[in-house]
Amino acid sequence: MRYPEFLKENGTIGFVAPSFGCNMEPYKSAFENALRKWKEMGYGIDLGPNCYANEGTGISNTPEKCGKELTDYYISGGNDCLISCGGGELMCEILNFVDFDKIRKAPPKWYMGYSDNTNMTFLLATLCDTASIYGPCAAAFGMEPWHPSISDAFALLKGEKRCFESYGMWEKESLKDEEHPLLPYNCTEPLQIKLFVPDGNGGTMETEETFMEGRLLGGCMDCLVNLLGTGFDKAADFGERYKEDGIIWFLEACDLNVFAIRRAMWQMENAGWFRYVKGFLIGRPLQGGDMMNLNRFDAVLASASKYQVPVFMDVDLGHLSPAMPLITGSMAKIKGRKGRISVTMDLSGGESVR
Repeated sequence: MRYPEFLKENGTIGFVAPSFGCNMEPYKSAFENALRKWKEMGYGIDLGPNCYANEGTGISNTPEKCGKELTDYYISGGNDCLISCGGGELMCEILNFVDFDKIRKAPPKWYMGYSDNTNMTFLLATLCDTASIYGPCAAAFGMEPWHPSISDAFALLKGEKRCFESYGMWEKESLKDEEHPLLPYNCTEPLQIKLFVPDGNGGTMETEETFMEGRLLGGCMDCLVNLLGTGFDKAADFGERYKEDGIIWFLEACDLNVFAIRRAMWQMENAGWFRYVKGFLIGRPLQGGDMMNLNRFDAVLASASKYQVPVFMDVDLGHLSPAMPLITGSMAKIKGRKGRISVTMDLSGGESVR
């Protein structure tokens, strides 16, 4: 696993828009406020040509231009790390125009984003053996004040912090809109993480305390199952390379309802993705309401329980903020106790560690 250098003081942050850009509110004002804050901190700014573009379908520009921007800015010496402008819908369409050979040969660079950016964070690990950060997109850094999860993500990007804990409350309904683009998360709901362990009879049971350790891999399930079975699907090969470490799969869902989540788990299971699993870290699903006697827990456990490993559910991960930043490809030790978790990431078993 290749680990990039962390962002240094007065370094240059690059911004790309391989999914949606920041051309409309509330994202435009939030992005511009984030840029102002970074400049005041002394960081340089390197804006990609698509950051404010609105020429594409489900992405900022054409797939060709988005793929070129992502490749060019990743291999460029003009910036020290990359933060994606936003998520979106069709980042998968740019992948045919991303030069992963060039990226694989270039010095590793931190790339941060989530949701549709799974198309980059996941493939950097599985295609290029390069770590990335599954964390907030650029506009989130424009909120006033920063939520602790945003401060954590930036601390991780700078290499100042690699251990994170649950945040306690989460946001069910955002108050941010076009007229209030800088509002912070509206955290009103108490954290209720559930910890499941093998019950000794082939099933699972809830517990108050448990632990898992392995190499982190995952992202947004909507994107992952879209990649599954394509020429970009090298997840099983990744598992073989790191089978001695074992894999902690971190998964969260955006548009998938509970039946789609169950189908996605079945797909990944039958594609061999979970062969070396050591545990599952499951985020709060955005569309996770019960349907026809199926709830969000059974949607996952139907497949996950077969592996007789710990399963942590409703964790701070995904589209219902806040979310802990995770280094895809890193070794992690994850402790669960009384409805809370801590994640400690270790950049071991790799090269170019700083």
